[in-house]
Amino acid sequence: MQVQSCAAAAGVPVLAAGFSPAPALAALAEHLGWRGPFLSDPDRLLYARLGLGRAPLWLVYSPGTVLRYARAALRGVRLTRAVEDIRQLGGDAMVQDGVVVRRWLPRTPDDRAPPAMLVAFAAT
Repeated sequence: MQVQSCAAAAGVPVLAAGFSPAPALAALAEHLGWRGPFLSDPDRLLYARLGLGRAPLWLVYSPGTVLRYARAALRGVRLTRAVEDIRQLGGDAMVQDGVVVRRWLPRTPDDRAPPAMLVAFAAT
């Protein structure tokens, strides 16, 4: 995981949060090789507190997303039906002493802050 590698090098603690139940997030963390805490927020309380909204369908299924799925299908990747809210946007936040000091809110589902930028900001 790029963000964990960058954060470890800078001595910055990192955690992830998702709205899936804990067992599903544990499986995801294992699949991704995530070594830090992975919090389950099924009621999306953290998402709401951070102002993370939901994307309209036209952004979720943008031409770029459809192309990515088509390429995966051509490579033989079997696409499975989503079991979660595909419209929920992610985001990134810096928290210091329990206070959010910086948020990065996405404009689209694949709009995320670069890990190196997050770590550079945290290290200052």
